[in-house]
Amino acid sequence: MIIKTAEFQISNSDYRKCPDSRLPEYAFIGRSNVGKSSLINMLTGRKALAKTSATPGKTLLINHFLINGDWYIVDLPGYGFAKRSKEAREQLRRMIEGYVLGRKQMTNLFVLVDSRLKPQKVDLEFIQWLGEHGVPFSIVFTKMDKLGKVAGPAAVEDYKKELLKTWDELPPVFMTSSEDARGRDELLGYIDSINKQLKQQ
Repeated sequence: MIIKTAEFQISNSDYRKCPDSRLPEYAFIGRSNVGKSSLINMLTGRKALAKTSATPGKTLLINHFLINGDWYIVDLPGYGFAKRSKEAREQLRRMIEGYVLGRKQMTNLFVLVDSRLKPQKVDLEFIQWLGEHGVPFSIVFTKMDKLGKVAGPAAVEDYKKELLKTWDELPPVFMTSSEDARGRDELLGYIDSINKQLKQQ
């Protein structure tokens, strides 16, 4: 898939105020500082489409980006950022859950996981929650360039083994790096294949 246009459309805190369209939406979510904005910029080939920051938890709204006039990338707030107040965390939880469970246009949720870390409780619980609610999702391992050619895939395999303790079958898994564009073609190809299936329905 070639990204010809990528345009910011709208930010808001309520999924009911998201764009009034029937276009498919591919949402990206992960723990704070997992590299979400960098991944979105890498996928679209736009260096500053999504705001990147060294400060965790910078995305506080639901951000819609229209791609090729045909589908949306949705940048969701990160979860598991402990330094926020209890009230702020609850507000973010409601925002995320509202979109993930209430937005009919959401076609797939890409859950970003830092490949350098052992399986984190907050990620495993979120993935389990998605399964319990029947949410279509994929797992995207980020920052693969930080690990070696052997250590990277080994870390992903270890993660999959952890998931298979509670899952009979795993969702699609992607290995990516915003630094060297690793996984870009695979991710965009996956989105493209879903879009083509939707158009045939």
